[in-house]
Amino acid sequence: MPSFATDIKSVADQTDNYLKNYFSKQKQSNHLYDAMAYGLFAGGKKIRSYLTVAAFDLFDLEKETAIVVAAAIECVHSYSLIHDDLPAMDNDDFRRGKQSTHKKFGESTAILAGNSLLTIAFEILTNDQLNLDKSIKSDLVFALASCSGHLGIAGGQFLDLSFEGKSQNQKTIIDMQNKKTGELMGFCIEAAAIVAKKNDARSELKHIGLDIGLLFQIADDLLDEYGEEDKLGKPSKQDNKKGKATLLSTLGLEKTNMLTKDLLIKIKNSLKKYGSKADRLISSAEFILQRDH
Repeated sequence: MPSFATDIKSVADQTDNYLKNYFSKQKQSNHLYDAMAYGLFAGGKKIRSYLTVAAFDLFDLEKETAIVVAAAIECVHSYSLIHDDLPAMDNDDFRRGKQSTHKKFGESTAILAGNSLLTIAFEILTNDQLNLDKSIKSDLVFALASCSGHLGIAGGQFLDLSFEGKSQNQKTIIDMQNKKTGELMGFCIEAAAIVAKKNDARSELKHIGLDIGLLFQIADDLLDEYGEEDKLGKPSKQDNKKGKATLLSTLGLEKTNMLTKDLLIKIKNSLKKYGSKADRLISSAEFILQRDH
């Protein structure tokens, strides 16, 4: 069996290859297309793609189908990052070691690029290349749309900005982080149950994804405080500077570390019944805590 590092890179490459092929058929000679590609193909580990492929293992589903669903997810994720970096949002000039999309192409183009990537996600899920029943495609579209708007990513970003400089308790912070980060990761895992027509497993798998998302966000906050800038590809210690409400700032380092350990145990226990089919998902959760960027 390949190492985790080799495996996650392989999935990232396959997702990128699918997206590059899809985009090549839509190529336009203008800066909007260039900005979309710049934001989408910005590197990164594509942990959400890997989570999707790993979740498809639970039901012995085709990896090729997982890659298509993962491609749609990466479009939504890239849209959210482009918009998060805008001056009206988190005002970040760098992302993954290079200029943010709005710094490279301008704010208006970055906004339109993010909007366009969001819509392409739903093109991918409804395209004939995804060989699934229309009812399954409809369920995928509905679930992804639900976690992308005010009940998910957009709502989480709104709360994140609203909480700046204000004291919050653990519950409100987790609710915000579940929306901002967890909902999309919840969809990564839930999508497998949708495609497998295992409706009774959807809620449980989504909640596992939410826990993985919370683990990811806490790890991200720890990296912001203690990570090395050259590995992060962006300035560190930005959360405190901006007055962000994080579990780290609310609970302190010791209690935050205890929470991550409890989350990891909970995730593993929730996946026990799937046996070795859950190995990739468990490895993903462990990797999230161990990563240095």
